[in-house]
Amino acid sequence: MVINLDRQSGRWHRVKRELKRFRTGDGAPFTSIVRRIPAIDARDGRAVAASVDVDPNYRIGDQLYVQPDTRLSACFDVDEPVRMTRQETAVARSHIEVWKAIATGPHKHVLVLEDDVWFRRGAAASINRGRQAALTRCRGDGPHLLYLSYADAGDSAERADVCDALFKPVRGLWFLSGYVLSKEGATALLRAMPVVGPVDMWINYHFEDLGALALSSPAILQRPDDTSDNAYSVLPYLARAGIIDAGSGATAPRRSGVGPVVAWSSGGERESLAMALSMLGLRVRAFDGDEEQVQETHLQRLFRTFDALVDPPLAKDALAKVLASDEVKLILETNPAERNGIDPKLLPPTRTAILTQTLADRPWEPLCTLLHVAEPIDAFPGGAHRRLRLFRDDRFRATHEVGHAPRGRSALIDESPWVLPPEADWLPLMQAGRLLPHSGRSIVHEPMTSASLEIRSVVETFPGNLAVFAHDSIIYDNHGANIRISEKGSGNRPYQSGALASKQLFDHGRFEAEIRAAPGVGLVTGFFLHRDAPRQEIDIELAGNDPRRMLINVYFNPGDDGAAMGFGYRGSPCYVELGFDSTLDFHLYAIDWRPGRIIWSVDGVVVHERVGWDPTPLPHLPMLLHANLWAPRSEELAGRVNKANLPSTATFRNVRVSQLPRHQVVQRTSMELGVSA
Repeated sequence: MVINLDRQSGRWHRVKRELKRFRTGDGAPFTSIVRRIPAIDARDGRAVAASVDVDPNYRIGDQLYVQPDTRLSACFDVDEPVRMTRQETAVARSHIEVWKAIATGPHKHVLVLEDDVWFRRGAAASINRGRQAALTRCRGDGPHLLYLSYADAGDSAERADVCDALFKPVRGLWFLSGYVLSKEGATALLRAMPVVGPVDMWINYHFEDLGALALSSPAILQRPDDTSDNAYSVLPYLARAGIIDAGSGATAPRRSGVGPVVAWSSGGERESLAMALSMLGLRVRAFDGDEEQVQETHLQRLFRTFDALVDPPLAKDALAKVLASDEVKLILETNPAERNGIDPKLLPPTRTAILTQTLADRPWEPLCTLLHVAEPIDAFPGGAHRRLRLFRDDRFRATHEVGHAPRGRSALIDESPWVLPPEADWLPLMQAGRLLPHSGRSIVHEPMTSASLEIRSVVETFPGNLAVFAHDSIIYDNHGANIRISEKGSGNRPYQSGALASKQLFDHGRFEAEIRAAPGVGLVTGFFLHRDAPRQEIDIELAGNDPRRMLINVYFNPGDDGAAMGFGYRGSPCYVELGFDSTLDFHLYAIDWRPGRIIWSVDGVVVHERVGWDPTPLPHLPMLLHANLWAPRSEELAGRVNKANLPSTATFRNVRVSQLPRHQVVQRTSMELGVSA
């Protein structure tokens, strides 16, 4: 039985070609006994929804059972919860469907293959030797589970009863790419359900019950030349523990040729359509509908910057242009006509998608068909609340509010659908002299002169960091929390330092701390908000090689909470001149994060401000507050670490989180109603 997705017929044909190289023990073509089993598609929301077959919630302890690692156990409690990705759920349910077919079928033993395998040289002889050895050991019809393909979990697999042909695994095998399962074994696995966590991990708990065996070395391997859209739920935890270093961020998808798109939403409180288009890799601008009408000349300028316009207030000439152009694709949510004055009958059907409730089972399908892009794995988004002003272009308003404030210089920024294109020539708007408004009620205020329950020391790291964080690198005294970086690391992380993180997630507010940055080339003192899935971040960074400047940065990825969107390498950084050496004394650094606006200040004076599409949409989901001292692997940010300057210390004190008064939350003014290109 070969597990194969309906939309990947090429893999099915390829694996059949691979199987044609072999014959059965009776001399028949191997393909004569092959049966294709349709795989569960992670893009099908119903197929990966909660069910009695699979429990998507597992623990770090389950990962540690298969592959023990002191770095992971030091970083996380064994009961730390992990949730399977949609892809992992789909893989588990695909194997369950195979087990059901075997349990109810006529065959005593079935070879199960995933469709991305190939047989290494000498595979037939190796499999035959293993089968004979298994028959001898089992003294009957053979084993209930025989691994022909696997990966040893970090060379830590426990092996018993080892012989030349095979061994008895106790635990420590990854992958289920190729295995022989008996009818009785399939029945036993079905009785043991639900599958808890990734299926190749869960099955390790059942080796003893199944009398599992494995070839002494794999005869079947996964193809190295195959691209996969699998996502593994444990990877962020392995990265934070310093076990893997996957780099500093994936490259965002490019959707050249997809736009231009004009879309009209149903006008609900949550902006699902705009979020979906952004997740597909389009640069999206959303409108409220009460802006000045977009004339045809304005429309052309807008499409030079944005791929998709959602709810644009089109003038008659602009609407006529949209309807007449063969290039513009049109999208309507259910019943937008009355709100937008659009008659669906006027829209050309060949380049129009109408999203209706009848398509609720496959909501991505009409969008992706129209735009000729693959359907994402992630669920169709509910979208951000309208009050958050996500995807609004508020640069026009911000410029009018601050007048002729100077423009600063930006560093290299990401090229992605969530950053203005290079031709926009973005320059950050600098502030000078304006005092930061008073904040609201403090909800966290920690002096940091002793260990805090709200702002806690964490043991972890992240990709691109040459240091591993440890509790004993933080010393508390009357000055605050002193984070010390030193040469105590190991392997590809030669330094040890410390990090602090808030206990709770925060949804907007003011975040401030008094900081004395660490001196030294190659070191960065960080104070920032961050989240994963989707990755979003608001940064303050003080580089030891340039202590008179502050680096400000924003990372944005679209999606609802849990969306596997983690793109970004550089973000959208810019530098602010401080006028002092940040390593010599304490200064008060603050981030005001509110719907539609972020304000950075130093010692109560505003130094930088951003609004929507300046040059990114602004983070909209709850984030943790962090403070750390780290050493970038890339020398671009702070230079190369000079070990002669170690140890070095950054100190944080009076960390405060405050609510923002309602009257300070961005209010829409008449200046917002202009149209900017």
